[in-house]
Amino acid sequence: MGLKEEIQYLKEYHSGERSVLSVYLNTNPGDPEQLNGAWKIHLKNGLKDLDKYLAASNNDTELKSFKKLKKKVMDEIGDNRNDLHKGVVIFASENPPLWSVYYVQVPVKSSFHWEDHPVLEEMEYMYKAYPEAGIILPSFGEVRIFDTAMGSIKDELVYIFDANLEEWGEEKNMDPDGQHVIGSSKVDFLESRLRENLYRFYKEMGTNVEQLKKSRGWSEIHVAGEAELAIAFSETLRDKPASCIYKNLNNSQPNEVIHQIFEK
Repeated sequence: MGLKEEIQYLKEYHSGERSVLSVYLNTNPGDPEQLNGAWKIHLKNGLKDLDKYLAASNNDTELKSFKKLKKKVMDEIGDNRNDLHKGVVIFASENPPLWSVYYVQVPVKSSFHWEDHPVLEEMEYMYKAYPEAGIILPSFGEVRIFDTAMGSIKDELVYIFDANLEEWGEEKNMDPDGQHVIGSSKVDFLESRLRENLYRFYKEMGTNVEQLKKSRGWSEIHVAGEAELAIAFSETLRDKPASCIYKNLNNSQPNEVIHQIFEK
């Protein structure tokens, strides 16, 4: 189930009574307000406030259910405390069973809710800003593809370009007398042939990307690379990409690629 379908499922979920816990927790280590693991205090205080509210309502059934979910949430986040990203989103209920956890690489504002349905406004806002998308990084030697959602890399695919010019062998830069001919028509032809094969490779990859968009549920595609290569690849796509950035990001870390695409 893709993220879009998961959100739709959550929108249709109703327990019939207040028994659904929604947790949004900011765990961004780069946020000044999160110094020294401040998220632990925010998590503890946010759940504590709900606990006090339910205790004051004298609804033992709700309180009992909440305490079970509270422990489950605390254990989940505690067990993954060393692998936290920018935020955590959790929707949980006992009846009918609901347990959806998202560790996201997008900004999250901490909030805690106890309702008869998942509180999705912020989740939908994050999804709108960081939808399921394919990021394509064309270069001369390869095409890297990131399958992303909510600012996180779900999968990475790499396709290597085979220039298919073996027939030139060791003689590609030599004239019949054995002299180097850099800048000659032979070299010009070689470069032309390389470019022609590269663009043919891009055309095949463009078809592949269109198929990936459909099978992986991408709502948009982004292309980033050196200007000539990014433009050449974009032109192979049936639909215009959501963005085309003239910057080689092939040696960048995945998180930096996400930042360059979505946060610039």
